[in-house]
Amino acid sequence: MEKKGISSNAIIYNTLMDAYSKSNQIEEAESLFAEMKEKGIKPISSSYNILMDAYSRRMQPEVIEDLMLEMQSLGLNPNVKSYTCLISAYGRQKKMSEMAANAFLRMKKVGIKPTSHSYTALIHSYSISGWHEKAYIAFENMKREEINPTIETYTALLDAFRRAGDTVKIKKIWKSMISEKIEGTRVTFNILLDGFSKQGHYIEARDVISEFGKIGFQPTVMTYNILMNAYARGGKHSNLPQLLKEMAALNLKPDSITYSTMIYAYVRVRDFKRAFYYHKQMVKSGQVPDAKSYQKLRSILDVKAAAKNRKDKSAILGIINSKLGMVKHKKKRKKDEFWKTKKHHPGNNSLPHSGH
Repeated sequence: MEKKGISSNAIIYNTLMDAYSKSNQIEEAESLFAEMKEKGIKPISSSYNILMDAYSRRMQPEVIEDLMLEMQSLGLNPNVKSYTCLISAYGRQKKMSEMAANAFLRMKKVGIKPTSHSYTALIHSYSISGWHEKAYIAFENMKREEINPTIETYTALLDAFRRAGDTVKIKKIWKSMISEKIEGTRVTFNILLDGFSKQGHYIEARDVISEFGKIGFQPTVMTYNILMNAYARGGKHSNLPQLLKEMAALNLKPDSITYSTMIYAYVRVRDFKRAFYYHKQMVKSGQVPDAKSYQKLRSILDVKAAAKNRKDKSAILGIINSKLGMVKHKKKRKKDEFWKTKKHHPGNNSLPHSGH
């Protein structure tokens, strides 16, 4: 650029750094940042924020802390974007929620008003650490401060209660989202569906599919896998074949998870004939799960199998063992020499005539 008479400045460097940063090429962005300083071009706040955002995605809060100190040494004050990057960097890691909360408080202490992004980062940090109650308190504080929650905020909050298994709160948050006319994303859809399904709430799970279908989110194989889990956990294993039919009508091909879910459901209720039938369907379709899944199925069979179903259990275990490389080869026994000369007599089983 300079050869063509175009002088470099912080804005041009920022544009280039941002492009590298968004491509996850932080080393190149850092190189440009160093070059900019070598040429005597003073970085501006946004220059630092671009790097902070990149390191936030890499979950390196210690680097962001150093960049903030460097900013201050140059007379630049970290802004809400800077602190949000720091909150997010801490918040993306388990057991770092307290550090994320501390960064949030530091921001407020210096008089910087949080944005929806700041609160979302904080709520997400509480979510992955299992602090769903704190996540909800942060959500209420956000609304009290008249900061409008975004779909990302709602998604992070729903995820917190999905992890906690609190379907009552999930339903309440979802209703609030609908009343605020905030349209969900595919991520929101899957979180809601999984949240209800894991607790066996198949009716609510169906409602999620229906509501999201109205805004263009069509069910996928993953959708049906989650839904099958809901019916299985809710004791409605008899509904599973119908779900398979629905998948076929939508041209959705069941995968190994679909079949495994059905097999586990029938094994739990000791219906080994159906379990074996769907196992055959799975193998026939080429959707064979990994060794770990087979091992899980085997352990369930060992615990749940009844004596009258021993034949089907043995058949399933035979396939499982072959997949795991655990087949024991039977030793060939030497045939009795008498066998060679033994003749087959059709009437052997009949009683001899008395000769009368």
